[in-house]
Amino acid sequence: MLRSLFLHLSRAGWARRLASGRRARRAAARFVAGDTLDQAISAVRRINAAGLSATLDHLGENVTDRAEAEAARVDYLMLIDRLAESDLQAHPSLKLTQLGLRLDPSFCLENLRLIARQATQHNAFLGIDMEDSSAVKPTLAICGQLRSEGFLNVGTVIQSYLYRSEADLRVLLQQGFHIRLVKGAYQEPASVAFPRKQDVDANFDRLCRVLLEHARDCPAPAGTPQGRLPAIAAIATHDETRITFARRCAEELGLPHHSFEFQMLFGIRSDLQRRLADEGYPVRVYVPYGTEWFPYYMRRLAERPANVIFVLRNVIRP
Repeated sequence: MLRSLFLHLSRAGWARRLASGRRARRAAARFVAGDTLDQAISAVRRINAAGLSATLDHLGENVTDRAEAEAARVDYLMLIDRLAESDLQAHPSLKLTQLGLRLDPSFCLENLRLIARQATQHNAFLGIDMEDSSAVKPTLAICGQLRSEGFLNVGTVIQSYLYRSEADLRVLLQQGFHIRLVKGAYQEPASVAFPRKQDVDANFDRLCRVLLEHARDCPAPAGTPQGRLPAIAAIATHDETRITFARRCAEELGLPHHSFEFQMLFGIRSDLQRRLADEGYPVRVYVPYGTEWFPYYMRRLAERPANVIFVLRNVIRP
């Protein structure tokens, strides 16, 4: 029930307006690195100092006019330049509805093409996030188009709660994409997504094995830079049962630790992030920043009841 409530609020404009107060923003600070790129860069420096790499996401989605999408494009071009100037182990990640996917897919593609071109010039990787099920098909189509144009520095996300994901994963791996495997954080009907958590988990493990088998059969070339370029197989979860499965599967397949990576979210299970890194696994932290934090924040609350308890403490505290 709580999950459905928070997912509903993530899409509600009135809820976003009510949450503009200082206390709500203070509570969200656990999951969002700050409002500005400078604050996000500072957070990534701390993450790198702890032996972890990062993904930077300038928050925003479902823009309602072209000017917003063009502004997002400019922000990402600036982000790519800043990362190129630094020695940070990080790459950018973005959502296509932030670049105008729902306004005009061709317009979105052109915005993304400019960003991908800039990333290519700096030898940087670019992650394309996956959104709700209505955006999956056009997102994959745009990713495929970029690939056909020679942009080999683009990767995307597969969500284990969708029925279609195994078929999508196999096609993407054949095309050579880097893949980030997640469970999925949007509210979906039972017609397209597994309604039961145990089925989502079982599919996550199934897709994890497919992904790790691919990492074994198609290893990254020698000398592939670590940090700015992620491993071809990224297992993104805070679920220790899923992490244990991935580790055992990798051992069965004879995969060395560096051949895949674990990914987790900023502000969630930092202890687990450090423990995996200490054991020799590459760990990447997804670092969101920006003023459009509310939808992302609501999805984080929907994921774990413990997050809600943390927020209540911060909202009630003077």
